[in-house]
Amino acid sequence: MDYIMGHLLTLLVFAPALGALGLFYFPDREKGATKAAGLTISLAVFAVSLMLIPTFKSEAGYQFVQKEVWIPSIGASYHLGIDGISLFLVLLTTFITPVALLGSFTSIQVRVREFVILVLFLETAMLGALVALDVLLFYFFWEAMLIPMYFLIGIWGYDLRVKAAIKFFIYTLVGSLLMLVAIIWIWQVTGAKSFDLVEWTRVVPGNPMVRKYGLWLFGAFALAFAIKVPMVPFHTWLPLAHVQAPTAGSVVLAGVLLKMGTYGFIRFAMPLFPEAALKFAPGLAMLAVVGVIYGALLSMVQKDIKSLVAYSSISHLGFCMLGLACMDEKAVLGSVYQGLNHGVSTGALFLLVGTLYERRHTREISEYGGIAAKVPLYTIVFLIITLSSIGLPGLNGFIGEFLILMGTFTSDAFAKTYVGANGGVWFATLAASGVILAAIYLLWMVKRVFFGPLRNPANQDIEDLNVRERVLYAPLVALVIVMGVFPGWFLTRMAPSVNQVLSQVRVGAGLSALAALPAPAPDMAQVAPVQAPARVLPQADLDNLGKRLMDARLPPGMPPLPLRPMQGNTPPQHPAPSRAP
Repeated sequence: MDYIMGHLLTLLVFAPALGALGLFYFPDREKGATKAAGLTISLAVFAVSLMLIPTFKSEAGYQFVQKEVWIPSIGASYHLGIDGISLFLVLLTTFITPVALLGSFTSIQVRVREFVILVLFLETAMLGALVALDVLLFYFFWEAMLIPMYFLIGIWGYDLRVKAAIKFFIYTLVGSLLMLVAIIWIWQVTGAKSFDLVEWTRVVPGNPMVRKYGLWLFGAFALAFAIKVPMVPFHTWLPLAHVQAPTAGSVVLAGVLLKMGTYGFIRFAMPLFPEAALKFAPGLAMLAVVGVIYGALLSMVQKDIKSLVAYSSISHLGFCMLGLACMDEKAVLGSVYQGLNHGVSTGALFLLVGTLYERRHTREISEYGGIAAKVPLYTIVFLIITLSSIGLPGLNGFIGEFLILMGTFTSDAFAKTYVGANGGVWFATLAASGVILAAIYLLWMVKRVFFGPLRNPANQDIEDLNVRERVLYAPLVALVIVMGVFPGWFLTRMAPSVNQVLSQVRVGAGLSALAALPAPAPDMAQVAPVQAPARVLPQADLDNLGKRLMDARLPPGMPPLPLRPMQGNTPPQHPAPSRAP
């Protein structure tokens, strides 16, 4: 058992790929068996990931660490580990993968074996990027994510699938190559003998050459991650990729791949180049706020439901980037949590759109109206997920947005920049408008699709959710509610790691360090009351103190008032104990 726990991350990362290799022996005609096998493998990986929770400690630092020599000539190592930031992203990845496969049971009927294999290889690449603590190893998994997603979009997508796949590949590859150049430059110039992230975090920020060219190095890392988020103006690949991708591709893209961008900022770009991160902070915050509003406005004019959800991702992820740019503990914690919320809620929305498309083979909003009477259960699920995306209190979306806006409002990171001390107030105020706009475009879409008169005859025979789909959506709805009602269970496990990373960034950027996390309050019911011993002053001291107070309050020229001994202050006199003769 100790051996398994010591190699748990390796098992978790490569189990999907090993399962995918086994699927090569499945015959092409066995579509049902291939889908069932792929789902079983992904569920087994999810079960393995749950083993992380009982032994994970709510403290800073990496856990489940495994380190082996990989390429000794350049100092690259096979170094894995997780902390509170990556833990729930790993769990989100292992959760979303079986959801995506189960949601594609009826929609994918061509090259089923290849489809399942690519999804499982994609899961391995995503998990590897999340747990890699060697910069070169991270880059290997980072690039490996492109290949499966490229084929998923290009083969099983819709009419413009080839264009969408090529655009996705070129955008992400260009940014990644610039990051690779920066990685090699740092290794060469600093004389680092390894690519170990822990060592780099300690040595790189203070290196004179890195500080001299920090803006360029941060820019290379930030561009790769900003494209993946995606931030405006690097976002144009996302709506096309989302709309043209199959349902499973959209779910994985929204649920996990986009979070790799925000994860890269907090894990690599900001800790390695804190001074440059502070200088870039106002620009990142401005682009984030523009993304929040711009994505919301574009969502309002979409005629395609899936396109509306795709543009809403730009708006919601703008909140995540705003939280990171503020360098405030509450905002960064909210950003990490909002990334999880977006993965669950937006992934569920893409699944729901795919379910509706399978029944009517259209995503045009104008083709619907009044279908709530025909699909009441589907309508309830869709409305719950929509309200979570809006940020209704009691559901998951509210917690993340509230923490981000509160942290942005009180952030001191902009005081040392050209934005000024009140920059956080303005950024928070502008970003809050995105919450209002989200309510407008999402509720307006719900009204036009589900309510009103049922005019289109093609909607008369729409079927409600079947058993498979009820099984599919039940855990998603449950998770939306649990994350909204019990956020503390998640946040307490994230907070120590967020606090540690953010303290390193703030100290390196010249800001005040964050205070250590307070110790948990003791249970007062278990603490015995402590009685302080009564202190009795001598009568002479009390008389002198009283005289001084009275004299200080007398009018000028008035003689002092006579004092009499204070009663009740003399300690009780006990007779001396008799001594034995």
